[in-house]
Amino acid sequence: MVQGKISEIHGWAAMGSGLKVEPWSYTPRPLGDNDIEIKIEYSGICGSDLHTLKEEWGPTMFPAIVGHEIVGKVITKGSKVTEFKEGDLVGVGAQVYGCLQGDCNACSHDLDPHCPKSVFTYNSKYADGHQAQGGYAEAVRVNANYAFKIPDNIDPVHAAPLMCAGVTVFAPMLRKGVKRGDRVGIVGIGGLGHLAIQYAHALGAEVVAFSHSPNKRQQCLELGASKFVDTSDKDEVDAVRHTLDYLFITSNSKSSQYSEFLSWMAFEGTVVLLAIPEGHMTFAPYDIISTEVSITGSMIGGVNVLKKTLEFASQNNIRPIIEKYPIGQVNEALQHMDKGQARYRIVLTHEISG
Repeated sequence: MVQGKISEIHGWAAMGSGLKVEPWSYTPRPLGDNDIEIKIEYSGICGSDLHTLKEEWGPTMFPAIVGHEIVGKVITKGSKVTEFKEGDLVGVGAQVYGCLQGDCNACSHDLDPHCPKSVFTYNSKYADGHQAQGGYAEAVRVNANYAFKIPDNIDPVHAAPLMCAGVTVFAPMLRKGVKRGDRVGIVGIGGLGHLAIQYAHALGAEVVAFSHSPNKRQQCLELGASKFVDTSDKDEVDAVRHTLDYLFITSNSKSSQYSEFLSWMAFEGTVVLLAIPEGHMTFAPYDIISTEVSITGSMIGGVNVLKKTLEFASQNNIRPIIEKYPIGQVNEALQHMDKGQARYRIVLTHEISG
């Protein structure tokens, strides 16, 4: 068995619930024949990191190193890995293992995040009992199937947010078949929403951006939106009722807002949840029956979808708008994001040597 080059991985871990991480190290699981070891150069901060640190989605296994928007270089590869060589620049998203077997109902439908054997990048355990640790660290070991070559024309620092935020918005657009001429609404112009505008625009859709922040109007139009709707302006909202083919909800909207969202949809339109609101959604069943609107959700994307996400971004010049923080200022970065002040994704930069 090939031995990894880093026997003790140093990172920034949470020791308990809350937005505080501190230096901590762990012994990684043995490098498997199909695994690679990556020296991390950049790691994005995702909203999922904050939810996990604050245990808002359930218990967290502490100590926990979060971070699942990882970009770095391969420094070691297992004996059966053929698609990568040392020095390759790769990205890792929110999943580090899935069975990818043809008889798996999830993997065979490109839905490997739902694979019963899936392992997520952090707050998850491998079958052997080892806990997965994420990207706020100097290195990570993952199954080679869940590492992806970064296209040459994408700056590595911009590639990091595409590994989760990018695939989260693009995956349902691919599955639902968003195409030229469709009217696509995007609710919430933040870390997910500003990328959703770009992907939908590149697919040829007529994009309508919805936000309660009118100061984002010009930027949304520059990113590719055909129209901006200030949700606090009744006239602007009324003008788009019953017009949308798709509505992608990227923000943690209040449960009471869903009746309003449904009123924006054309007949047989589709509402797609990309964020997880607190509590239960509330709307009248008649709102769905009277318009034949569908409500669905989407969770990241599998191997094939993530490859397409990067390829499409490369071909269509889709890039996140980012703020950079050195990894040593990770606590400040977490607070900045928690206050809703990030524009629009934060990327932690790791010390890069030779």
